[in-house]
Amino acid sequence: MAEEEKVKEEKKEVEVPENLKKIVKEIEEMKLIDLAQLVKVLEEKFGVSAMPMMAMSMATAPGAAPAESGGKAKVNVVLTASGEKKIDVIKVVKEITQQGLKECKDLVDASANEPKVIKEGVKKEEAEEMKKKLEAAGAKVELK
Repeated sequence: MAEEEKVKEEKKEVEVPENLKKIVKEIEEMKLIDLAQLVKVLEEKFGVSAMPMMAMSMATAPGAAPAESGGKAKVNVVLTASGEKKIDVIKVVKEITQQGLKECKDLVDASANEPKVIKEGVKKEEAEEMKKKLEAAGAKVELK
């Protein structure tokens, strides 16, 4: 219970401009399924993507074939245990996956029962970097 409170405390307070407060309030009150649908509609209407630019550039980089990476295989980053500093691990998972705090917490919690894939199809070098960050936070990680 104390860990959940710490995670909630770490939520960043954002100052919302007066002209956007009504819209933000409506979005906050939406169900997750409706919010996902809203994101899809906005993506289609305005021709944009909610995917973070870094992740999108890696996913859509032209010629990003496995052969181009010098024959190095792509691997999956697998969280096998969160360790003692679960909050620190959640922060790193959030940074790596660009998912919401709740999704990351659920993923880290689930890793206590069985290994969970954090990121799939990552270049070996990137996977090693992710592994170092997760291990520095106290997690146990495998590259498969």
